[in-house]
Amino acid sequence: MNDHSYFTIDNIGLLIAAGMVVIAAGISVLMKLGVAKSLIWSMVRSFVQLLIMGIVLEYVIRQQNVWLVVGLIAVMLIAAVQITMSRAKGVPKGLVPIVLLSLVVTMLIMISIVAELIVRPHPWYAPQVVIPLTGMMLGNTVSALALAMSRFFESMRERYEEVGTLLALGATPWEAARPSIMSSIRLGMLPTIANLASAGIVTIPGMMSGQIIAGGNPLDAARYQFVILTSFSALTLLASAIILALVYKRCFISYDRYLMPQPAQPLSVRDMLNLRKAVHPGAGNGPTHGTGTGARS
Repeated sequence: MNDHSYFTIDNIGLLIAAGMVVIAAGISVLMKLGVAKSLIWSMVRSFVQLLIMGIVLEYVIRQQNVWLVVGLIAVMLIAAVQITMSRAKGVPKGLVPIVLLSLVVTMLIMISIVAELIVRPHPWYAPQVVIPLTGMMLGNTVSALALAMSRFFESMRERYEEVGTLLALGATPWEAARPSIMSSIRLGMLPTIANLASAGIVTIPGMMSGQIIAGGNPLDAARYQFVILTSFSALTLLASAIILALVYKRCFISYDRYLMPQPAQPLSVRDMLNLRKAVHPGAGNGPTHGTGTGARS
C-alpha cells in the first residue's frame, strides 16, 4: 500500500446509489417500459449477493485455507453454468455437463497462467488474488458463451435446408456446421475485442479504476488491467471454441442425418443442485422428437 487516500462509501452513499435505480424505475413506469419490477429486483439481488460475497471473502482471506478457496471457486463455477444456461436462448437439453466441462478446463488453464505465472502470489492459492481473478474471468466468459451458443443454434435452424443439402452432397457434420460455428465464435468475441481496443482511450476499465480509487499506483493498475483484458480475450475464444466443438454434434443423429434439437426450458437453481439429473438429462424421459433429413430408420 502507499500513502494515497482510500475513500470508503458509507450507508448514505449506498442509499443515494439505490435511489438512482428507484428514479430510473419510476421513469420506466411513466414510460410504460415494463422493466421497473425487474430493475428493482435486480438491484436488491445484486446488493444482497455482493454483501454475502464480501462477508465470505473476508472470512476466506482471513483463514488462508486452500480448500475454502477451491470450494468457493467450485460454487462460482456451478453458478456460472446456471447463469449461462439461463441466458442462452434456444439451446437444447443436456448441455449442462458440456458447459461445466468447458468452464472448468478453460478456467484451470487461465488461472494457472495468470495467477501462478504472471502475478505469482504467495501462497499460490492466495484468495485475495485467485478468487477475484476467477470471478472477473467467469463474468466475462458467461456472457460470451451464452451469446455464442444462442447464435449457433439459431444459425443452424436458419440454415436447415442448406445443412440438409450439404449432407446430401457428401459433407461431414463438421463441414455442414462449420459456418455456424465460426460466425457464433466471432459474435461472442465482438464485445471482448471492443473492450480490449477501447481500454485506456475511451474507458478506464473496472479493475484499473478500482485499484486507483483504492489508492494503488496507476501504472501497477494499468499492468493488472492489461493482464485481465488479454486473459479475457484468450479465455473467451478458448471456451467458445471448446463448447461449440462439443455441442455441434447435437444437431445430427447420424453421419448424414440432420436433427435440430428442441429448445430446453430455462435452467433453475433446483436443476443445478440435482447433479444426477444434470449429468443424465435423458433418464426416465421418452425419445426426443424432431424432423430430420434422409431416410427414416
